[in-house]
Amino acid sequence: MSKKAAVALIAMDTPVPEHDAAIQHVLGEKIAALLAIPFLGWQRPGERQDCYWVPDETVTSEQSRLGLGIANAEDFFGGAVPHAFMATKAISHPLIDKPARTPEGWCAAFHQRVASAVLQGYTVFDLQDARRAATLLLRDGPVRVKAVRGKAGRGQSLITDEAQLAACLAGQDAGEVAQWGLVIEEHLQAVATYSVGQVTVAGITASYFGTQRLTEDDDHQEVYGGSELTVVRGDYQALQSLPLDAAARQAISQAQRYEQAALACFGLIASRRNYDIAQGLGADGSPRSGVLEQSWRLGGASAAELFAVQALLGDPQLHCLRASTYESFGDDAPVGAHLLQRCQVKPHGTLSRYVKVETDARAQ
Repeated sequence: MSKKAAVALIAMDTPVPEHDAAIQHVLGEKIAALLAIPFLGWQRPGERQDCYWVPDETVTSEQSRLGLGIANAEDFFGGAVPHAFMATKAISHPLIDKPARTPEGWCAAFHQRVASAVLQGYTVFDLQDARRAATLLLRDGPVRVKAVRGKAGRGQSLITDEAQLAACLAGQDAGEVAQWGLVIEEHLQAVATYSVGQVTVAGITASYFGTQRLTEDDDHQEVYGGSELTVVRGDYQALQSLPLDAAARQAISQAQRYEQAALACFGLIASRRNYDIAQGLGADGSPRSGVLEQSWRLGGASAAELFAVQALLGDPQLHCLRASTYESFGDDAPVGAHLLQRCQVKPHGTLSRYVKVETDARAQ
């Protein structure tokens, strides 16, 4: 089915944490089964070019992409952009006026295109800019300060006044901020987080929307707890053809606008796209909705995506299904779910990951 010789995992930057490496191995095996080619496990950059690659992160340079033999979206599971900051939530907001630092490749046109699809906020690459940006936003209500490489809801601080802001910024690494950026964003109340995305693998394009759930780790910190997705065979137009409520339709439209801007402004190449859209109430009580961030790599919903593709591949008549992932630091196994992994995640506790697919009439 694939023109590639085998499927291989590859770490693009820093070593992959053991628990993430293990689940990526499971998903790499699943992709190899879908493509009907061998699975090689982890490979090092430069070892070969004939693989269908599964990077642990978005590929963030032309040199890396070409070195892996990636010419288009059919050559890998994930995404590729020219600059590292483009792979993080840093792109979701504009720079403040007269910024102290602007990274190479920054595209103001992107923010003009997505202004109606994101929340109020700024991205900064300097701590003094962070102070200016947060002070402006605090006039209208609480804000969130987000490390742009944070995952699973970690690396965020809720700020309500200048004293909290000063303490938060004092704890930031100036070098990290200068290289990767920092997001200052309005805080919403009564929040629901949608996931909207699309994958193309093994000749199948599947698009989806759904909601995320939270779970508590052993430190009682709320983190990502999984996604429940409605998946359709086809593109976003097929997804929009479903009977949707207004909130879901708005989330899908905002994700589309964000993606179209990334394709136009960043030269995005991607076979896997996922967007988190927050809907809630602003400080003044008005409804707010916007894309928080993108994921053009293996992510928390990827098990649901790949098991859904397997179901669609196995039944050409199947059009719509429900696929869910679950992440838990407890022993509460979901009914009918398949255990993917159980491991220690230091210092947060024992993490269990599950996936569940429902193809009966109730999911359609």
